[in-house]
Amino acid sequence: MGLLGKLTAQVEIKSDGDLFHQVFRHTPHHISGMSPDLVHGCGLHEGDWGTVGSIICWSYTDDGKQKIAKEIVEAIDEENKSIILKVIEGDLLEHYKSFVIRIHVDTKGEINLVTWVLEYEKLHEDIEDPIVFIAYLIKVTKNIETHHLKT
Repeated sequence: MGLLGKLTAQVEIKSDGDLFHQVFRHTPHHISGMSPDLVHGCGLHEGDWGTVGSIICWSYTDDGKQKIAKEIVEAIDEENKSIILKVIEGDLLEHYKSFVIRIHVDTKGEINLVTWVLEYEKLHEDIEDPIVFIAYLIKVTKNIETHHLKT
């Protein structure tokens, strides 16, 4: 069993893929209003919303526990609707030496596919893969979709 890992999940959404990407790029602080049971806040710690090098801090509930994650925006690709976030502080780093979250939206006609990729290095072999966390991200994705379908 290795310490390096990668998990991928894809979620088809009926809401607009461009809008989904823009929420994570420019207005992640609005996600708490779209998924209030899971995301309690998102604050800008350094930089500007939607720019590489910015640092954002999330307050969220995962697996029934209140948690935080401070992330740096490592890359944004507007053409491919992708964002790379690296966790630099918070609860995830209690179990992982490194943790990177990639969000990508593919739009083909009426179909929008959100892809989440988690790349991580466990602190030791007894640490579980972050399956619960990727399930959490799928729930957040569905909540954002439901919010946008209502508006």
